[in-house]
Amino acid sequence: MKTKNKSDMPVGKLTRVEDFLPPPEQLVMPEETVKVTISLTRSSLDFFKRKARKQGTKYQKMIRELVDRYTKIYH
Repeated sequence: MKTKNKSDMPVGKLTRVEDFLPPPEQLVMPEETVKVTISLTRSSLDFFKRKARKQGTKYQKMIRELVDRYTKIYH
């Protein structure tokens, strides 16, 4: 008797993991943003643009995240 593989069936040993994700209402914490003008060195801007392209995101978002993380540590 030949067994058939079903592509929608798991392959290999399975391990159940605890649900560690927050509920949907906690995923996006709306926070007010303010537009600012900032002068950056060309090399810094090029760095963020390059990294953002690799990650498939916007460089402004990366810079904002960096500033947010810094302020959370030193606030």
